[in-house]
Amino acid sequence: MKFSNEEILETIGMIAEGKLDIRTVTLGISLLDCSDPSPAACARKIREKILARGEKLSDKADFVANEYGLPIVNKRISLTPLSLVVPVADPAAFLEVARAVDLAGEEIGVNFVGGYTAMIQKGETAIDQALIAAMPEVLATTQRFCASVVLATTRAGINMDGCHTMGRVIKDIAQRTAEQDGIGCAKLVLFANPVEDNPFMAGAYYGIGESESAILVGVSGPGVIRRAIENLGPAADLGQVAEAIKKSAFKITRAGELVGKEMARQLGVSFGNLDLSLAPTPAEGDSVGQVLEAMGLAMPGAPGSTAALMMLNDAVKKGGLFASSSVGGLSGAFIPVSEDASMIEAAKVGAITIEKLEAMTSVCSVGLDMIAVPGATSAETLAAVIADEMAIGCANHKTTAVRIIPAPGKDIGDFVHFGGLLGEAPVMAVSQICSDKFVRRGGRIPAPLQSLKN
Repeated sequence: MKFSNEEILETIGMIAEGKLDIRTVTLGISLLDCSDPSPAACARKIREKILARGEKLSDKADFVANEYGLPIVNKRISLTPLSLVVPVADPAAFLEVARAVDLAGEEIGVNFVGGYTAMIQKGETAIDQALIAAMPEVLATTQRFCASVVLATTRAGINMDGCHTMGRVIKDIAQRTAEQDGIGCAKLVLFANPVEDNPFMAGAYYGIGESESAILVGVSGPGVIRRAIENLGPAADLGQVAEAIKKSAFKITRAGELVGKEMARQLGVSFGNLDLSLAPTPAEGDSVGQVLEAMGLAMPGAPGSTAALMMLNDAVKKGGLFASSSVGGLSGAFIPVSEDASMIEAAKVGAITIEKLEAMTSVCSVGLDMIAVPGATSAETLAAVIADEMAIGCANHKTTAVRIIPAPGKDIGDFVHFGGLLGEAPVMAVSQICSDKFVRRGGRIPAPLQSLKN
């Protein structure tokens, strides 16, 4: 891959002024050869494989970052879903394996490991039930291990029993981590139509169709996009804005692919993909909400927010796909409330609500992400919110997700504080109109008509 002098200078500017970075280099590791009916043996095999495959990840990432001058913010691991690896329907077995994974992650210097995952979109096995039963203790007692549960797909419909179960599990996790404002819930993502090559936490897991091991790169540059729009000036029309976003996404993708391929070469693994998701942080200038403001909105949540976000998401994808055939994962725009300074401010003043966020998620990369709600919110209400988001994913053939925190002891207007990349967020109101009877009916909402494609 050759770069012109102009491209190199532009990239330097994107790093210095637009806060361009590689948000995560995630090493995917298959665990399909680690299954063992003995929990101790299974835990040992998994730990040994993580250490063998990942021992050089941190050092090589630092080397590549210094070599190219492009910051690599996070080094992470994604694993085959544990529900496919631990063949014992015993919560204690999953707890033992999870602790081994967490310790291995600490040893190799990664900040998160994904793969405590069950896929129950059509129903649960005894092993799925054991994994979910252990989940509250796993997320309360480990530091790095992240969990995800697939509750819906366009092909299967929505598992409403699963939604209700996860509503109760979320309440349990929040109580067990109450001293940290329910932070355990920030490590749990509930999915419709997940992708198997997502490098971003907390929802990453390494799909069974992937190679033995691969590098998955998440590159992020909301500051670069915002700067490009601002440089156009207020007279530019929306077609010109979209073109500027595409061009910036193209450049970001080229830089990310360069780093990803070099990381794969250094580690002797395959290059899996490049996820071009605009992932914000609480840092000033690194905000998707500020991109929407640069487009002309007073703040996120204003009328027009859904249209602006659709245009942003589409332009990012078009620019990325033109730059590389390796674009995958989610590749769009994330709108996590607690991780985006502009979204935090909009939520604080009431400009953005859960209902407006739900509408916006129909056109962006993920879903209701890092939403804090009152600690008294019932499991049934949580389940109904989850089901609504799953329905958007099912009906639109897209990935949607929920990461919601019922903050113990907190009410509307209070703040939760997680620190680091997880940031902080105001507690948002949830509708008090009851949907308990609907949730308690249980069963499965059938797949929509558009699922019948064959």
